[in-house]
Amino acid sequence: MTAAGPALPVNAAPPAEHGTRNKVARSILDHGPSTAAALAERLGLTQAAVRRHLDTLVAESVVEARQQRVYGSRGRGRPAKVFALTDFGRDAFDQAYDELAADALRWISHCAGGGERGEAAVADFARARVAGQAEKYAAELAGVPPQERAKALAKALSDDGYAATARSAPGAPGEQLCQHHCPVAHTAEQFPQLCEAETEVFSQLLGTHVQRLATIAHGDGVCTTFVPHAGSTPPTTSKAGRNPA
Repeated sequence: MTAAGPALPVNAAPPAEHGTRNKVARSILDHGPSTAAALAERLGLTQAAVRRHLDTLVAESVVEARQQRVYGSRGRGRPAKVFALTDFGRDAFDQAYDELAADALRWISHCAGGGERGEAAVADFARARVAGQAEKYAAELAGVPPQERAKALAKALSDDGYAATARSAPGAPGEQLCQHHCPVAHTAEQFPQLCEAETEVFSQLLGTHVQRLATIAHGDGVCTTFVPHAGSTPPTTSKAGRNPA
């Protein structure tokens, strides 16, 4: 997969500045650790301009400065400084992780015989995948009163990058647990077992039957789960969960 450019922080930089900064980072990705002089020559920029962009990329933890390795005899003076992408900077470029995950799940399904057996095998994998998270969340929810568990779970999910919130559901006796980010959304489009396993875990953690109303994987803006109050009945349609205010 070819990466057009990273989604890097720009600190309100003008579009032209941001585009040039992406080119600097992309050049390092394509050619490996590079000196400011080499970058300037490849990109047709002055070394002063390249160093200005490198300073910003270093401040944003996208690249890091290293001492250039010299093999054999070295001349006088200090070795030139080279700039290399950090793990964060490398991850900012498009990666084929979604495709890799989908291929792996298709392989699991195929090895299990396909059809219903294949779907069941993928579901087993999905449950095993979230089991570790479930144990951690269960420890964090231990001792939390039932009426506060949805909010506690939202906080735990947010700590893991799901940008979750919990609040009263409009027109229904319960709460909406909303996840504004899903790291496996593209793969879950093809394998809904990932969402189903997560919903099962939410039900176990919260001690009540929950209902998934909307998912990012299905084109909704937010993954929304209805958590009913004790003795209440979940909504019968998905409209209540879409586009929560």
